[in-house]
Amino acid sequence: MTTRLVQINMKARDDSALGGFWAEVLGWGLSSEGPGVTNLEPEGFVYPDPVAVCVDLIASPEPKTVKNRVHVDLATTSAAQQAEMVTRLKDLGATTADVGQGDVPWTVMADPEGNEFCVLDPRPLYRDTGPIAAVVVDCADPRAMARFWSNAMDWTLHEVTDHRAVLRSAKGVGPYLEFLRTPDVKAGWNRVHLDVRPYPGDDLEAEAARLLALGATAVDLGESAVHWKVLADPEGNEFCLLTPS
Repeated sequence: MTTRLVQINMKARDDSALGGFWAEVLGWGLSSEGPGVTNLEPEGFVYPDPVAVCVDLIASPEPKTVKNRVHVDLATTSAAQQAEMVTRLKDLGATTADVGQGDVPWTVMADPEGNEFCVLDPRPLYRDTGPIAAVVVDCADPRAMARFWSNAMDWTLHEVTDHRAVLRSAKGVGPYLEFLRTPDVKAGWNRVHLDVRPYPGDDLEAEAARLLALGATAVDLGESAVHWKVLADPEGNEFCLLTPS
């Protein structure tokens, strides 16, 4: 049994409007599986496929109050394209953001609801990832996170240091998953989190038990009845274990 990263889940005050922004940014199609839910995936995409990590936007009245611990990095192929992308994103409603990054070659921005993301300088590593170069998670201990997530999923560990851990689908396609060391302390629920899914034929309860044995913890949703499992990784980052597919 194992899982794989299939999507990121983002809370939004207006899921439709924010979904429209991100559809324009990524060049992806937009759909909805129900009220308060907007789904983004590449045109012609057959879900799930590691060639892309999809985006689900879920309506939530709670305002964003702190820097997100999960964000996306956007890929570029040249300095000119990076500059053009920043200009285009501003025209779509994004703003530049200061999260203490200092003088860096990438541009930190925020979407219309304040969710941070980065427009990267061109890097060979990300030449074949698609529009999302990486899904990035802030953490205190990249080595510990690499141990958990490389066992939780069938993704391949490419790099691990005291400051950074990098994983990618075992098929060598799609975006990377990166854990970056940061002094920031987690505060409250993550407005952006990871969704992982077991493979067809696996058992949801057994997979949840396996992840708990690896160091995950169960998250109590009170009386809410859902058909997936809400867990947290060893640093308390919530994630959803979806039904096998």
